[in-house]
Amino acid sequence: MDDTDTRSGPTDLPDGPGSPGGPRPESAPGGADTTGSTGTAGSASTADTTDTTDTTDTTDTAEIITRELASDRFRADPYPAYALLRDRPEPYRSPDGVWYLARHDDVQAALTDLRLSNDRDRITRALAARTGAGRDISRLTRRLGRVMTNTDPPEHARLRTLVNKGFTARRIQQLRPRIQQVVDAHLDRALAAGRRLDLIADLAAPLPATVICDLFGIPEADRPRLLAWFRRMTDLTDGIDRVEAAVDRFENYLAGVIAERRAAPGDDIISALVAAQERGDRLTDEELWSTCFMLLTAGVDTTTHLIGNGVLALLRHPAQLRLLQRDPALIGPAVDELVRYDPPTQMIIRAVARPVPLHGVTLRPGDLVHLVLAAANRDPARFKDPDRLDLTRDEGRPLSFGTGRHFCLGAPLARLEAEIAIGTLIRRLPGLRLDTGTPRRRANPMMRGLTALPLTH
Repeated sequence: MDDTDTRSGPTDLPDGPGSPGGPRPESAPGGADTTGSTGTAGSASTADTTDTTDTTDTTDTAEIITRELASDRFRADPYPAYALLRDRPEPYRSPDGVWYLARHDDVQAALTDLRLSNDRDRITRALAARTGAGRDISRLTRRLGRVMTNTDPPEHARLRTLVNKGFTARRIQQLRPRIQQVVDAHLDRALAAGRRLDLIADLAAPLPATVICDLFGIPEADRPRLLAWFRRMTDLTDGIDRVEAAVDRFENYLAGVIAERRAAPGDDIISALVAAQERGDRLTDEELWSTCFMLLTAGVDTTTHLIGNGVLALLRHPAQLRLLQRDPALIGPAVDELVRYDPPTQMIIRAVARPVPLHGVTLRPGDLVHLVLAAANRDPARFKDPDRLDLTRDEGRPLSFGTGRHFCLGAPLARLEAEIAIGTLIRRLPGLRLDTGTPRRRANPMMRGLTALPLTH
């Protein structure tokens, strides 16, 4: 996908298929996943911080959607609610003032629309204006510095150019033998224990953590505490003071690593980032450690949930599993279809910087907008029979990793790890099936993933 946005100014979001003037195919209720989680869709939402006019949607379908987004049904399977979002003539606005864009054309255009900002300060001001959680997030994001994924042009282009010099496709492909070695080692260890397999604890979680620590050149002895700090930093339920204490430890540790790599560079990504320059410009120490945090977040959690969601989908669609077992060369397209069908990142947030007219309503400066990637991936205006898992699907890649200037930097690594992990698992354990235990979901509507997936073989 294109990774740059060279437009000189904003363009309107499209009135394409599904606009008020055009027909839309009917959407069937969504996927096969019926496991539960404890998250709610409103947990990341907050009220409009600029427009004081009451524009809360009060139509009958809006009331249904509001109930669905807070229901146990949504926690178990969000896709029927996403179909309701897509099929409305205008975007849904929640009672707490957040817009939801769910159609493929709208989400794809919004991802590169300069009027919708990804700037950390703009978003956290909106979050902090109404809720204590927002104030906590604002404190934390100020500590984390200028993370590349939370900036707008031209700062984003500057950071992306520098980070790309260290995070190259060649470096990722060189990891293939090591990833295979790690997958085999974790499976060997789990099978030797003679117990049932927990996909998350035994493979999906430790694999990306090991790989990203390899990329960073982190000594084996330091990895448990580094990953413990990282887990604490990404869990706001633990209290903001404890989160900030973990940030202190993480920052101090990485500051020491960065200083070591400046003095004695190695063959690792931190050394490459330290050395990266463009016309004399370099990453500051704050930018370096913020980038490391970003790579940990994207490189660990997203990959864990890609593998977990993907294996669960295959086991619930045995004909597709058998197809992949018969034709291992299908693994690349299979991963693309799995990440379309049930992506880890369900939605992302933007703040409106300039007015955006869309389908008869106007998104106003200060409004918050959820771009529902998972709903866009199931849009029948874009994908044929979108609620069906089809590993032979050839309709282009989904929006699961974004598009344009914010296309996920770690997507090639996540895909590679998922291809090797899933391919190896179903080859070595051809009789793999779900255990009687219930798969457990994360309590986070923005990131759909499993905390446990018990399997027998």
